[in-house]
Amino acid sequence: MAVKIIAEAGVNHNGSLELAKQMVDAAKEAGADYIKFQTFIPKKLVSKFAEKADYQKETTGSGESQLEMLEKLALTQNDFIELNRYCREKQTGFLSTPFELDSIDFLNSFNMDFWKLPSGEITNLPYLEKIGRTKKPVVMSTGMSSLQEVKDAVEALRKAGTEEITLLHCNTQYPTPMQDVNLRAMQTLEKELHLPVGYSDHTKGIEIPVAAVAMNAQVIEKHFTLDRSMEGPDHKASLEPEELKAMVQAVRNVEQALGNGRKEPSPSERGNISIVRKSIVAKCSIKKGDAFTEENLTVKRPGNGISPMRWHEMIGKQAKRDFAEDEPVE
Repeated sequence: MAVKIIAEAGVNHNGSLELAKQMVDAAKEAGADYIKFQTFIPKKLVSKFAEKADYQKETTGSGESQLEMLEKLALTQNDFIELNRYCREKQTGFLSTPFELDSIDFLNSFNMDFWKLPSGEITNLPYLEKIGRTKKPVVMSTGMSSLQEVKDAVEALRKAGTEEITLLHCNTQYPTPMQDVNLRAMQTLEKELHLPVGYSDHTKGIEIPVAAVAMNAQVIEKHFTLDRSMEGPDHKASLEPEELKAMVQAVRNVEQALGNGRKEPSPSERGNISIVRKSIVAKCSIKKGDAFTEENLTVKRPGNGISPMRWHEMIGKQAKRDFAEDEPVE
């Protein structure tokens, strides 16, 4: 099964439907399977007392609350209806993450392939239960979580009715320092919960998502933007379109390179076997009836004669005809 690649638009549209549509086009051009947005009613998501995260203060300043910032970034329900239609027109998978209960109800009618749940809701039992009751597949990010918190969230989803769950290892710092990625934790999730796993990335660059695919990630999610210099909380930790395209290509290359796991000559290298391997040949002229010895035999390319692995078997046998120097013996 091919790795699912989610191009995370998030709120990098800056509240503009037109910009969001341009991002759909860019995700399609890059080869992503899905583009994902974020659906929320700001006043139902955060209180007026909620501060911005440190990375949000660094990118957007500290002169406003988190609520005020989100009110500038929110799209309307009609915007999402139009984006869903536009994605179908462009043959790109539409996803949007709900960030509160009313948005779950709204998005449930969109016929998305699966729910993409954010790290911040992993300890939100009412949210998990509402998602679970839809019985739709879930892909859940696990940033900031302990193993036990992940297990509890999975149990809540299952009890509510969800059976198909994929877990994404994640670090929610934007950008994530390399020393904090801990990519092996993705394998721990796979081993401990016996569920498909993937990786949601907030590092700079593309090498970590590519490495995750080599470690059996089934889903890759990566933030992207049309322009990293734009104002907004997530642009600076996002890929630009050409970088997203490079990541998609690298993931597809690694995906192919993983192969079937059998150790055998590949179709592309079979023609090299006779050229690169060696055969047992006459080291000097050998007359009919002479015994083959370590003095009159040697090993040279090409490998279209008797394999050198039969060296000891050949020593002591008699030549059935004359052999010239370098001629493969038989």
